[in-house]
Amino acid sequence: MSDRIVAHQFTTGRTGPLQGTRTLNLNQTEASGGVSFQQLLDRQQLKFSYHAQQRLQQRGIELKPDQLSRIASAVDQAAAKGAKDSLVLFRDIAMIVNVPNRTVVTAMDGNSMQEHVFTQIDSAVVVS
Repeated sequence: MSDRIVAHQFTTGRTGPLQGTRTLNLNQTEASGGVSFQQLLDRQQLKFSYHAQQRLQQRGIELKPDQLSRIASAVDQAAAKGAKDSLVLFRDIAMIVNVPNRTVVTAMDGNSMQEHVFTQIDSAVVVS
């Protein structure tokens, strides 16, 4: 495994603790919006990697909030069973999700799935 940290397009070769003495209170209310950082994290059901965002846009896949909620529930079920990387099937959409990070790594529609082999997954969840 690489020792590089990658966050979207930002890459740094440093690993280890961050320097500085500033601490972050996760329950501290943000002055401008009145919403705590923890509340923002709680609202975010799923994250989409940059790659997944591109694939969704390229393939014209749009997910509504209620659909995202159902998919997030399926990820919860996979997490409860100890899944790490899961294939989530929702209608004619297939997504590879890193379960511990709750991050959609890639997504494809029915046309892109034909004759496709999914590797490096340890589970599959069919969302009804």
